[in-house]
Amino acid sequence: MSFSVSLRDVTLKYGDTEALSDVGLTLEAGKIYGLLGRNGAGKTSLLSLLAAFRKPSNGEVLVDGRPVWENIDVVSRVALVREGGDFDDSETVLATLETGSLRPDWDGDYALKLAERFELPLRKKVRDLSRGKRSVLGAVCGLAARAELAMFDEVHLGMDAPTRDAFYKELLAEYIDRPHTVILSTHLINEVANYLEEVVIVDKGRILRHEDVEAFQNMGATLTGPADVVDTAAAGLNVLAEQRLGGTKSVTVASALDPQTRERVVEAGVEIGPVGLQDLFIHLTNPDRTGA
Repeated sequence: MSFSVSLRDVTLKYGDTEALSDVGLTLEAGKIYGLLGRNGAGKTSLLSLLAAFRKPSNGEVLVDGRPVWENIDVVSRVALVREGGDFDDSETVLATLETGSLRPDWDGDYALKLAERFELPLRKKVRDLSRGKRSVLGAVCGLAARAELAMFDEVHLGMDAPTRDAFYKELLAEYIDRPHTVILSTHLINEVANYLEEVVIVDKGRILRHEDVEAFQNMGATLTGPADVVDTAAAGLNVLAEQRLGGTKSVTVASALDPQTRERVVEAGVEIGPVGLQDLFIHLTNPDRTGA
């Protein structure tokens, strides 16, 4: 079983400040979602509502079709791992992992297996962990919870590149072995893009876009070929980024190419590839950008 998510006209206020404004969002069960947004966009606030850490000021938050607030049957099967983790710093790593047994589906053997794989010092106190190891502890707890809705909010911060890669692969393996709903909130977009099925972009407390990854990639293209030919092909298009190596140039554009343009470009010797998700995200959330 995995949990679906539904937010209906949800507003969340901190005093006079609206962190989320009239948010409507539906996520199907059993998919891996990317939650993207600039700092302060409202990502963490949205995840906090889904985990019942906060109550919405207005609107309704449903998980598995049921209200999540003060619903222990739902909340016990939802895991939210935030940056740095929500741990008792005076406890040892082992004691922290043993506390996970309070969850109905906690897998203690899996937790210890992951701890060994990621070289977590079981006898060390949480407060004495490096930032990277503390992040790993959070990731291990999120995976071993065997939750029906697992959410990771910038959990990778502090991890080095090999550790992040190992975490992503373990997350995918666990998802394949036990289909459930996963939400990854991250700024390292290019690293996780290949693992995502759908992407939600939050901007200034509202849902800016919610599409599958393919739909995002079709919003633009990457043109690669002889520099002069690429420049001609990209003339009049919205160029997001460009790179040049000798006589070869690669240009990323945020413009969908119609069939005639694609045919003309290919005939001119230009290779067309998908646009990078990170480039599109930067473009879509640019505060100076006009239009949708």
